[in-house]
Amino acid sequence: MKEITLQIDGQAVKAREDMTVLQAARRVGIAIPTLCYHEKLEPYGACRLCSVEIGTAPQTRLVASCVYPAENNLVVNTRTERVTKVRKVLLELLLTLAPGSKIIKDLALEYGADANRFKKDTSFCILCGLCVRYCSEVKKANTISFVSRGVGREVMFIPEIAAKECPSCQECFALCPTNVLEANFKLAQALMFTDEKE
Repeated sequence: MKEITLQIDGQAVKAREDMTVLQAARRVGIAIPTLCYHEKLEPYGACRLCSVEIGTAPQTRLVASCVYPAENNLVVNTRTERVTKVRKVLLELLLTLAPGSKIIKDLALEYGADANRFKKDTSFCILCGLCVRYCSEVKKANTISFVSRGVGREVMFIPEIAAKECPSCQECFALCPTNVLEANFKLAQALMFTDEKE
């Protein structure tokens, strides 16, 4: 694979041409926050916390570094004022959904996010898709899925499949940044058990 060189935060970074900006940055120890990224999964770009600024002034734009390909001579800045503001607002919105999540609270503290800026809409799930994608792409079990659309979108276990596959696996629980997945599974399990009794 051909090697390329891009500039990240003023540093010349060598990368393979099949890498993303996030992968190139992490390769040299440049930290970019993520909630929906996992090295075993296809890039998804859901949380947008990995947004970075590319290009040179005045021609710059924000991109999600987990899905944006590393390009030769690309100029990337990971902590500009614009990037920091975007991450701060995203974290404030995420806090409305999952105020108890340690990783989100830690990032909110780092970026000075106000936990009370927006009205709470606590669902505990931030729809990062890690569980759905891991179950599908890595385990090939498809026991959990997104249902509905828009504001009604949620993650749900498929009872018939989950009853057989999940008790012996549960690998996705540790991936959940809000720690709500295990509780959701126990609830689904209880409902499955109730249905069986009836």
